[in-house]
Amino acid sequence: MNATEATETFFAITKLWQSKDVTLRRLVYLAVKEMAKIADDVIIVTSSLTKDMTGKEDQYRSSAIRALCVITDSTMVQAIERYMKQAIVDRNPSVSSAALISALHMFQHGNIEIVKRWVNEAQEAVSSDHVMVQYHAMGLLYHIRKHDRLAVTKMVTKLTRSGLRSSYAYCFLIRVACKVLEDEERSSNSMLYDFLESCLRHKSDMVVYEAARTMVNLKNITARELQPAVSVLQMFLGSPKSTTRFAAVKTLNRIAMLHPEVVTSCNVDLENLISDSNRSIATLAITTLLKTGNESSVDRLMKQIASFMSEISDEFKTVVVEAIQSVCIKFPRKHHVLMNFLANMLREEGGFEYKKAIVNTVISIIEENTDVKEAGLAHLCEFIEDCEHVELATKILHLLGREGPRASKPYKYIRFIYNRVLLESAPVRAAAVTSLAKFGASCEELTASILVLLERCLLDSDDEVRDRALLYLEVLKQRQRALSSAYILNTLNVSVVGLERALLNYCSAPNEEPFDIKTVPIETTPMVDMPKSIGEVTPGATVQKIGAAPAASKQDIYAGTPYMYFCFNPSSFYFLLFFLFSICFSILFPTE
Repeated sequence: MNATEATETFFAITKLWQSKDVTLRRLVYLAVKEMAKIADDVIIVTSSLTKDMTGKEDQYRSSAIRALCVITDSTMVQAIERYMKQAIVDRNPSVSSAALISALHMFQHGNIEIVKRWVNEAQEAVSSDHVMVQYHAMGLLYHIRKHDRLAVTKMVTKLTRSGLRSSYAYCFLIRVACKVLEDEERSSNSMLYDFLESCLRHKSDMVVYEAARTMVNLKNITARELQPAVSVLQMFLGSPKSTTRFAAVKTLNRIAMLHPEVVTSCNVDLENLISDSNRSIATLAITTLLKTGNESSVDRLMKQIASFMSEISDEFKTVVVEAIQSVCIKFPRKHHVLMNFLANMLREEGGFEYKKAIVNTVISIIEENTDVKEAGLAHLCEFIEDCEHVELATKILHLLGREGPRASKPYKYIRFIYNRVLLESAPVRAAAVTSLAKFGASCEELTASILVLLERCLLDSDDEVRDRALLYLEVLKQRQRALSSAYILNTLNVSVVGLERALLNYCSAPNEEPFDIKTVPIETTPMVDMPKSIGEVTPGATVQKIGAAPAASKQDIYAGTPYMYFCFNPSSFYFLLFFLFSICFSILFPTE
């Protein structure tokens, strides 16, 4: 609907203003609010709305206030200021709530100074007996004062002492108190922390849970300070309401990530929830028990959760995967059981985030325990045979290129990698070519076979795949360990983003001096030591010995490798490829 049509419709709707039907009149107010955004001359109904706002019919007053505040611009707010102040303290709760909410919307749309003058009326509304009026008044007061830390602290302190009738207002006050505690040192404002603890004994379950959840989310909270919150959450586990049970077990699951010893006292109640009819509650209960239970209970819990994995959503499946990852760290001897469970999950249907969580967990298990490395690589090889996610396929191929040559039988991974060259999209084929080249550079007994496969890749339809195959083919044909280490195993051991920025700066300004690769920061750790004849150590860089644990995890390294950047930035790859060819040429055919 364009502006002309909206204006005609608006004026046609105004003819219904004289209707005595209450429902129809309220629909007129709603139409005025919506038409104000697109129609012209809506301000013409200001007098009618003002009349209804100050009239005796309470059924029309609240709707008239909402509509009037929408169509009133900043130049006309002062004209209705007196009526708004009266409406905020009106005896009718619907009128008062409508005025408070409209005032908040006006404050957010730029009428800050005018709305600030209504603080006294809002303060009076906070003491209202109606629960929603008290809640809305507190919200308006907070938004008016939220940029003044001292004013917010005084408001919270005053309200915590005086008490509130509304459970909604209590929940809002708890959240504001949490923000004050985060901004200040908790030791310097122990009164607010005592207020949170007192809310754990409130008669409303909503207030009790909000206080417990807030205490759990506080920074640097100790296990001892969490004990009161855990106690009330444990009581909620036996609630007849499924929503209460779900909220309690979800919060306990979060506590178990950082303080599993605190949740141990709830294990008996969590065991009872495993058979809950709500599968979401059962899933969270099992994953919490995995984090807090002992090693002997892992097998039993995994069997129980496998029975209904197909009935839960991907969101809760991801929660299960995260729990498995924490169990792998806690119980290293259960790696084989958990790896098989993850392999079965990989074969099931699921979205990208779910599959990504599984792949990351398998990689972390491979990092933690070398005994299951080959089993994990085998499961990942099976997964990429039918993987529809390019990012995951390229990540696994890069992992195979790094870890496969170090396996006891590296040749068994070649078939899976080369299948990707034949069956997948261009980015995946490019990743497969790079992975094959790493096998050829690391395993001399496989070099001849890899050369044959790379020659076949020269006929690929994608130019990036052909360029990579040509570069790796020429380097491997030289049979020089130094060249293979420099251009295949450790390809550009620098930050790709930093290299691109440095090259752009070098090309944009006239400079007679050659480009210095030492000016680019180092990002990843080489697989093997770089020979001194190839390049010098960058000044200030930390030299890491072979076999030493890298500072970053392998997942971080895989995610930040130059290869991943090349897959999605072909133009940058061509420029850097030309740069590599020039360096290679100068090494092979040095000028006298």
